Amino acid sequence: MVEVATEEQQREALNTGTKEVAESHRFDEAGLAAWLTGHVEGFKGPLTVRQFKGGQSNPTYELTTPARKYVMRRKPPGHLLPSAHAVDREFRVISALYPTGFPVPRPYALCENDAVVGTMFYIMDKVEGRVLWDQTLPAYQPAERHALHMAALKTLADLHNTDYEAVGLADYGRPGNYMLRQISRWTKQYKASETQHLDTVERLIEWLPATVPDDDQTTIVHADYRLDNEIMHPTEPRVIAVLDWELGTLGNPLADFTNLLMQWVNGSIANIEDKKAWGIPTMEEYVEAYCRMTGRSGLSDLNWYFAYNLFRLTGILQGIVGRVRDGTANSPQAAAMAERVPLLAESAWKYARLAGA
Repeated sequence: MVEVATEEQQREALNTGTKEVAESHRFDEAGLAAWLTGHVEGFKGPLTVRQFKGGQSNPTYELTTPARKYVMRRKPPGHLLPSAHAVDREFRVISALYPTGFPVPRPYALCENDAVVGTMFYIMDKVEGRVLWDQTLPAYQPAERHALHMAALKTLADLHNTDYEAVGLADYGRPGNYMLRQISRWTKQYKASETQHLDTVERLIEWLPATVPDDDQTTIVHADYRLDNEIMHPTEPRVIAVLDWELGTLGNPLADFTNLLMQWVNGSIANIEDKKAWGIPTMEEYVEAYCRMTGRSGLSDLNWYFAYNLFRLTGILQGIVGRVRDGTANSPQAAAMAERVPLLAESAWKYARLAGA
C-alpha cells in the first residue's frame, strides 16, 4: 500500500493546481477576452489566464475575472490524430446533460474559429469541490470511503439510465456494434502511434474482434469514468461535476462500467487485501449494486471486458507516446508512458487467456 499511495500522491502533485501557461500553449489573451465579452453572458474582465497542470490530451485553462472563474478546454496545436481531441463533442454532451440536473459544469460557449486562440475551444463554469486522485481514499474513514465510491457508482448508473434520445443526443454516436467499433478505433490509434512491435498487441488485435460478446445495448457512455475525472461536493459524498468527456459517445454501458472496475483489477484498489475493513466495496458488491441500479440480473464476460479495457488503455498510452514522437505531447511525464505500454499489453493478454484465448 505504501508504494501505491506514494505513486498516486506523486500523480496528484503533478496534476493538481495551475501553472503559468506553457510556451507551446500560449495564445492572444486579449483576443480571447474580446471573444468572451461577446459570447459569454455576464463576462466582464480583466482576465487572468493560467493553465491546469493535469491533462495528457486537451490543454485546459483557468480563466479568472473579478466576478467568477471559468474553464477553457481547447484542442492542442500541431499534428493531431483523426477524431482525437473532440472538444466540440465534449461541449455538446455537457450542454445536453446540464439541463437534466446530471452533474456537469455549466457550459457557456463553443468557439470553432481557430483564429481566436489558434484551435477550437469551449468555455464552462469552474466547479469547486474535491478531486479524489487516490482511489483508495487514505485520508478518509471506512464509512466515508464506502459512501464516496457508491456515490460515484450511482452517478455512472444515472448516466446510463438517461434517455439519450430525450436529451437530444440521438445522433451523438451510432447505436449497436460499439465494442467492435472501439476495438477498431484503438487498433488504428495504436498503429498510427506505434513506436515498437509487440506480439501481445498483435494477438489482442486478432482475438478481441473475433470473440466480442453480444453488444445490443446503447446508452450515453463517458468512456473514462473514475473518481479523479469528477468533482465531489466539498463535504458530502455526492458528485457535483463529471469532467473530461473527450471520449464520450453512444455505446455499450458495460464498457463504461468495466472500465471503472479496472481500479479493482489493475489499479490501486487491487492492492487492498481486506476491502471490507478498509471501507471500499468489493468488486462483487460493486457489480451487484450496478446491476440493481440499472435493472440487470447480472454480468458475464467480465474477463473479456477487462482484456478489452487494458487493450484500450494500451492504445491511449501509445497515442501519448506517439505525440512525444511528433512533438505535440501536453505533459512532461508523457515520455514515461512508453515503459507502461508493453506491461499493459501483457496484462490485457492475461485476461484474454482467462476469457478463453
